[in-house]
This record gives sequence, structure tokens and C-alpha cells, in this order.
Amino acid sequence: MLILLPPSEGKAVQGDGPSLDLGRLSSPALNPIRELLVDRLVELCADEETAARTLKLPATQRHYLQANRALRSAPTLAAWELYNGVLYDRLGLGDLPDGEQVLIASPLWGLLRPSDRVPPYRMPMSARLPDTETLAKLWRPAVAEVLGARDELVVDLRSGAYAQVWGPKDRGVSVRVFKEDADGRRSVVTHMAKATRGEVARALLAGGARPESAAELGDFLAGQGWKVELSEPATRSKPWLLDIVSA
Repeated sequence: MLILLPPSEGKAVQGDGPSLDLGRLSSPALNPIRELLVDRLVELCADEETAARTLKLPATQRHYLQANRALRSAPTLAAWELYNGVLYDRLGLGDLPDGEQVLIASPLWGLLRPSDRVPPYRMPMSARLPDTETLAKLWRPAVAEVLGARDELVVDLRSGAYAQVWGPKDRGVSVRVFKEDADGRRSVVTHMAKATRGEVARALLAGGARPESAAELGDFLAGQGWKVELSEPATRSKPWLLDIVSA
């Protein structure tokens, strides 16, 4: 089983380890694109006004421009410490016995293991850096090369923007979260969905789950108390859909 996670907008602001060493990151096949994007992001952030517009940074987040300029020299921290949004709060990777079944999608780094050390940064998936293609298009062939050779069940907890980079097709399960009212109408509540995805990932890792099929995944989560509904892929190019429904 492989669990794919999105990054989070919320991040730690300071590392305490050595400076960035791309050679020590997992998935070394991604390093040429990592090198390119680090260089372009550092260059972009030399002009604060242009960078703020490109990265869609409000005034309260301008401190990320300095972080981006210092990518090569700033202290690093493990990815599980860097990301601290609600999904990661509920997941709690730091006290789980094995996070190496997890990969974190990243606009800047492509894919990260929780133990990979990188500096704080800010670059949304929607950003278009100067003289580059869209991030989704840039990452697509390299990420496909890394993930395409794997044949385990993929539990996909990413948001839609990251699914544009790579999809696990029918060996993956895309987990969706809905809230249902008394009349049976369903809606997506973003904060709750992120929290639930973090709880799902934690249940799988803490419980030592090793589902080999979408049905086994659904059975495991149902056994943990969630109301789940599983739908087969529309085509072989699409993942299974596993809906978690809460009242």
C-alpha cells in the first residue's frame, strides 16, 4: 500500500538541520526538475512585487519570499515536521512507527518521503514560474516514471490539483469526504475533509493495514467506524472512488 498525501499551506517557519542537499532526497530521478524550480523560485523572489503576484501571496505571507530566496542555504527539517495543516495535525506522523508507506506531493519537490529534509518555502501548485511550463505539465513525465513502476494499491488522499500530475488509474482509490444532512443532501466541507483524510491515513498506518484491493480498503475503514461507499472505476484509466460520509 502507498498513501499519497497533498502538502499543506500551513508550514513550519524554521528548520534546524543542514542546508538543502538534493542528493539526499528520495526519488533522485526528480532532481533535475527540483534543481530547475529551486533556481527559478530563488530568482523570482529577488523581485518582491512580481513574486508576490506570481505566488499569490497576501501581505501577511510576504515572509515566505525571504524563505524562498534562502532555499539553498536555509536550515532544513523533515517533511513530516514541515507540513502542519489540519490534515497533518490529525495524521501525527511523528509518533507513527512507519511513515515510509507515505509520499507527499509537492509543487516544488515533486514527491517527498516524510523523512526527506527540505527548507520552509511557499509555492502553490497554480503558480507559473518565469520561462517554465505549468507545474503539472512539468512534473507529469518525471512523477509518472517514479510511480509508474510501483504496483501496490495506491490510497490517494491528494486534492484535485495534484491529481493532474499523476493518477494511479484502476489500481488506486481516490478518497472523497462528504457531509450529509437529514434530507440526504451531500456537500464537501473542506476543513472537515482534510481532517478526515488525516484520520484515514493515521488509521491505516497505526493499524498496520496492508489492503491489496479497493474492497479490502473499504472493509478496513468500515471496521474502523466510518460509513463508506465504494464505486468501481468508470474506465481502467480512472481510480476507484471511496466516499466517506458523515452526518
